[in-house]
Amino acid sequence: MTTPPEQQAIAERQLCGLVNGLAQRIAEHVRERAATLGLTAPQATALRELSGPMTMRELAERMSCEPSNTTFVVDKLEKQSLVERHPHPTDRRAKHLVLTAEGAALRARLLALLAVDSPLSGLNPREQRVLHGLLEQAVTSP
Repeated sequence: MTTPPEQQAIAERQLCGLVNGLAQRIAEHVRERAATLGLTAPQATALRELSGPMTMRELAERMSCEPSNTTFVVDKLEKQSLVERHPHPTDRRAKHLVLTAEGAALRARLLALLAVDSPLSGLNPREQRVLHGLLEQAVTSP
């Protein structure tokens, strides 16, 4: 049985509102926690995503932004001695971004702060996995 177009439009609008609301709550959470560490939200996002050495392009993909924006953020982190650019082991045109010891320590503090009162903390781990799977399915479906 198919849903009438008007009902489908209402359901999509409501779902989009919920997804946007969650995204805004997460962004505000990151902004607040970042500020306590003297970071901007993009800097905090970069540190959160730098789970190991990666290229600027990989980091940009993880941050869901353009590489030029990522370059600006990484330049600031590098000036703060939190990130270093190292030669890529297999691609001489690329650089690997690597956290310094200070950057790794700050990342650990950031991750701990982000875990406190997260907008998703009202969901148990199973519910978070279900939500993840449903969102992934919606994003990747044709």
